[in-house]
Amino acid sequence: MASLGMASLRFSAHFAVATVVAAVLSSPLPASAEDGTYACRDNAKLARLSAPLAHMRRLIALGRPITIAALGSSSTAGAGASSPQASYPARLEAELRKRFPGIAITVVNRGVNGEEAADMLARFDRFATEDKPDVVLWQVGTNAVLRDNPIGPVDRLINEGLARMKALGADVVLIDPQFAPKVIVRPEAESMVSVIASAATRRGVDLFPRFAAMREWHEVEHIPFEAFLSPDLLHMNDWGYACFAKLLGAAMAEALTRPVAAARAR
Repeated sequence: MASLGMASLRFSAHFAVATVVAAVLSSPLPASAEDGTYACRDNAKLARLSAPLAHMRRLIALGRPITIAALGSSSTAGAGASSPQASYPARLEAELRKRFPGIAITVVNRGVNGEEAADMLARFDRFATEDKPDVVLWQVGTNAVLRDNPIGPVDRLINEGLARMKALGADVVLIDPQFAPKVIVRPEAESMVSVIASAATRRGVDLFPRFAAMREWHEVEHIPFEAFLSPDLLHMNDWGYACFAKLLGAAMAEALTRPVAAARAR
């Protein structure tokens, strides 16, 4: 009887995920981030998440609420956006709710202007206790690059932070620096991107390659910086945050709904 019950539970979970797959695949990425001049193009190969977001996947299968904590600095807080609702966490919440109707998804904005990895980890335990996140999105590295800080200590802090986040049982997605004039002019910008990617691989967590996505906007799609950045040429504007959220939401949806064997492939 116990074996029969477990088989029934597995079937129910599989059916629930399969239903979500159908809903997601029938909802293609909109043509543009906003009603503007430039299209927000979905590059699934570039932004594909390698890990399966297993915890969030289980919660969706069970129809349970999901809390996502967006940890970061000013580009998480929403500097450059016209309102808090135009920040990437707010946009992402709307995007995921649209893609997973019937699932209560909340994205909590835990961005603080000017912070570096050490500052974020200093407050992590407190807000993790309050939020009890199922997923942590960790945007990190930009301010260390802007201040020409050594990369070695940042690397150690990222690894420490990932260990603490995984200890909660949460899925983790690292987000690297933005591709913007004030970042790319710094000598360690590319090195920081590489360090973050290596940390994600070592710890078996996901990476959303914001730097590469924004580079593609500018160098491949020939979108001028002024179209996706605020006048400070550092933080994103409403279009940039909206497109970032759409790409991240699409990458998360794909990871959550792809067949399990494929989700585990590296």
